[in-house]
Amino acid sequence: MANHKSALKRIRSNEKKRVLNKYQHKTTRNAIKALRLIETKSEAAEKLVVVTSMIDKLAKKNIIHANKAANLKSKLTKHVNAL
Repeated sequence: MANHKSALKRIRSNEKKRVLNKYQHKTTRNAIKALRLIETKSEAAEKLVVVTSMIDKLAKKNIIHANKAANLKSKLTKHVNAL
């Protein structure tokens, strides 16, 4: 167990960040799955803008790697264009 006040604070703040990051990552994954299930192109195009923004935010905060974000956005865009 940590002995210093600052180490205890770091443990608390890391736990808060971990929970928030997990929530944001899971929410984005669910949005991606929902986008893949949409069958109308116009609705999918609208949802794509929202999902792309969510993916960019995860990459900006280093929750996911920037290349993974780019790959996800590319695949989703191809999927929507194929509808």
